[in-house]
Amino acid sequence: MGASLQGKVAVITGGSSGIGLEAARLFVEEGAFVFITGRRQSELDRATSEIGRNVRAVQGDIASSTDRQRLYEIVEAEAGHIDVLFANAGVGDVARIGLITEAHFDHIVGVNLKGTLFTVQEALPLFRDGGSIILTGSIAGVKGFGELVVYSATKAALRSLARTCTTGLKDRKIRVNLLSPGTTDTPIIAPMTDDMKAGFADLAPAGRLAHPAEIATVALFLASDASSFVTGVEVFADGGAAQV
Repeated sequence: MGASLQGKVAVITGGSSGIGLEAARLFVEEGAFVFITGRRQSELDRATSEIGRNVRAVQGDIASSTDRQRLYEIVEAEAGHIDVLFANAGVGDVARIGLITEAHFDHIVGVNLKGTLFTVQEALPLFRDGGSIILTGSIAGVKGFGELVVYSATKAALRSLARTCTTGLKDRKIRVNLLSPGTTDTPIIAPMTDDMKAGFADLAPAGRLAHPAEIATVALFLASDASSFVTGVEVFADGGAAQV
């Protein structure tokens, strides 16, 4: 157990499973008190039980303004401020060009882009100057995966959001970075066929999918003062998949 986040307050959206859960577990081990969100109460209950201490679960959907407001009201009442925001929640439904519906588009953009943007903006009144904001991107933001048209577009947009927020928040010394994993063995890829998963594994020189804990360690770096001069960048944790 370390202390790189000792005394910090962190908010992690999509914190009930996958990368978010592993990040929450690690942040707590490093001394933070962590608020996690997720859409399913049963998963949140299981996550809080696994983490065991210094964690508070708040059920909600980042696409809902009501849910975001409730989240930050609870954070303000119980912690008073935020030092780290890991805006990790996202969805990744599959649809090729020619098969994209407006409902598909609205759902993915509503969560991945709109939901993330307002998750960040609405946290700012509670943010301490000098804090860290981490957005979850994807190698899909720079690769041409034909099955992931809208998802890929939202992740590319988050790259721009990290840059513009870095500039917009420079006076408060709040760092904003994009963490872009390669394909990771999380519930978001559960709908993919085994052939698709194998194909993504083969893309990476590492020759496999990532484990969520491997991505969480990079999130910890970006959350901590160890990355104090890192801001506005996209950090790939992808086994080399977007690099070759």
